[in-house]
Amino acid sequence: MSGAMEGWAVLARATELVESGTEFALATVVWRQAPSSGHQGSRAIITVDGKLFGWIGGACAEPIVLREAKNVIADRTPKLLLLGSDEQFGSAVPEGMVVTPVSCQSEGALEIYIEPVIPEPRLVVVGGSPMAQTLVDLAAALGWRSELVAVDEVGSANVSSHSIVIVATQGHGDEDALERAISATPAYLGLVASRKRGEAVLAYLADRGVARTLLDRVHTPVGIDLGHTTHREIAVAVLAELVQRRAAGELSDWPHNDHAQENATLPLATQAEAIDPVCHMTVSATASSYPFEHQGTTYYFCCAGCRTKFENDPAEYVEA
Repeated sequence: MSGAMEGWAVLARATELVESGTEFALATVVWRQAPSSGHQGSRAIITVDGKLFGWIGGACAEPIVLREAKNVIADRTPKLLLLGSDEQFGSAVPEGMVVTPVSCQSEGALEIYIEPVIPEPRLVVVGGSPMAQTLVDLAAALGWRSELVAVDEVGSANVSSHSIVIVATQGHGDEDALERAISATPAYLGLVASRKRGEAVLAYLADRGVARTLLDRVHTPVGIDLGHTTHREIAVAVLAELVQRRAAGELSDWPHNDHAQENATLPLATQAEAIDPVCHMTVSATASSYPFEHQGTTYYFCCAGCRTKFENDPAEYVEA
C-alpha cells in the first residue's frame, strides 16, 4: 500500500533509510503523457520488504514499479521504464529502455527511472592499536561509515545487523570483545588473529555456551595473506579482503542474517502476480485487483473497466 508522503517527505524518508543502512529503490517519474495520474518529478521509495512510500502513478503503474524495483534491488542495476501502449511508441524507443505495455483506460504514459540505493557498509573496529585506527581511517577514505570502539563499548548501541565488525584487540580481551560482538548479531564478524589463536578463542567461547551456529559466523583469520607485514599493513590486508568480498558479491547480503535486530533489512517480499486477461497487464493477485471468478478460476484486473469487459464476454478473453 502506498504511503501518504510526497515531495520532500519522500527524500527525507530516503535519508533516514540510508542513515539506518537500509537498502531500497527510488522511483522517479521523469516524463508524463496526460492524462496519466503520475506527474513529472513524482517520487516513491520501494523498500526491500515490498512497501511503497510516495506516489508514482495509479493502479496501472504501481504493480509494475513494485515488480521492477524488486529486480533493481536484487541486481543493483538501475532501470528506465516506459509505461504505455505499443501504439504510442512504435519503434521510437531509446536503446536500453524497458518498455512495459499498459492498457489502462486513461491512455496516458509514464517514463520512470528506478535506481537502487545501497548504503555504504558500516564498519565497527574493536580495539585501540595503531592497526585498528589505520583500518578505520582507510575505510573512511573509501566512503565507508567507520568507527573505532573499545571492548566495553561493543553492543546494540553501535552494532546492528547492518554492521561489519572487525575485532582487532590483538590479545587484549579478544574473548570478551568477540562474545560481545556475537551478541550484537552483526552481518559480518571477523577476528584479527593467527589461525591457532582464533581457534583457541572460538573454543573458549564454545565452552562458555555460545551456540555453534553463531561461532560458525566468525571469520578468522581475517585479511588477505600478504606474508610478513607490519601492524599497519595488517589493516590494509583486512580492508583488502572486505573490498574483495564486497566486489565478488559476498557482502551483497550483509544486511540479511538469521538473528536480525528490529531494524534489520528483510528480503523483498514476493507478491503473487497475475495477468489481466483483457489488457495483459501484470497486476497483483490480491483483493485490490478486482478479482472475478469464472468456471473455478479467479481472474484479476488492472481496473474496473477491464473486469466489466471480461464479465460481459468471458469466453472472448479466456480463449485468447
